[in-house]
Amino acid sequence: MNPKWNGQFSCFDLVARNLEKAGQSLRTTIRVREIEIGGNDFVVMAGPCAVESEEQLLTTAEAVAGAGATILRGGAYKPRSSPYAFQGLGVEGLKLLRKAREQTGLAIVTEVMSEEDVEVIAEYADIMQVGTRSMENFALLEALGGCGRPVLLKRGMTATLEELLRSAQVIAMAGNPEIILCERGIRTFETATRNTLDISAVPVLKTVSHLPVIVDPSHAAGVRSLVPVLARAAAVVGSDGLLVEVHPVPEKALSDGNQSLTFQEFRDMMEDLGPYLEIQQKARQLRPQLVATGGAD
Repeated sequence: MNPKWNGQFSCFDLVARNLEKAGQSLRTTIRVREIEIGGNDFVVMAGPCAVESEEQLLTTAEAVAGAGATILRGGAYKPRSSPYAFQGLGVEGLKLLRKAREQTGLAIVTEVMSEEDVEVIAEYADIMQVGTRSMENFALLEALGGCGRPVLLKRGMTATLEELLRSAQVIAMAGNPEIILCERGIRTFETATRNTLDISAVPVLKTVSHLPVIVDPSHAAGVRSLVPVLARAAAVVGSDGLLVEVHPVPEKALSDGNQSLTFQEFRDMMEDLGPYLEIQQKARQLRPQLVATGGAD
């Protein structure tokens, strides 16, 4: 443990790791239907950036479920930076997500943008997603404290890890301890990719917090061909899962087509992850020995 991290993160007492019990490797696991996030399983959430139609969503749900995903992602409400871009189907999109869950058994994660929408979205979603632009929308975070659903909290595109945990603390203080942290890339001066994946954020967060940590390689890359590579990196450094964008025909997607995988690309990615997940499992098996010798913390 870096001594600096103690004072930097320990003030967020509800989401920070208890340093006095660090040697016990106490971690929070979040159960969503039959899925355990933060445990031994590597959980993949996959689907379109935006719910566009019944056919688009249901075919995608069937494809990602067949490839090994256990949670379907899809935006019914879209916080687009352009007022001319597709803004989502709203409640109709939520109804389609529910239908996809009924047909495939996949759990649902979808974004909530406003505290006014929390109640209605909680009726349909299994996990409430807070997007990067909403990480510091404290009225929304406080409302999610009473939503009765786990919250997937994305790191703000210009936020530090300290600021991310501060937002997690707000949700926990409002009454909801079921929080999943998501590293989705941050803005830097690099322009070759949409954002820059801060891969070091995963081991840091896993050290200073007891919450599960997943990675969104789609928004980090912004380039379809890089998504599988970043997914492998996420697995190796110990993330608890992925959030990946998949679309039947990415070239025709109404949102984020450049970073969305085709069905075949997603299947290939899931197959290729196998050896990297084996590395992660071996590292987890070694961790108790490292703790016992004082080498981990």
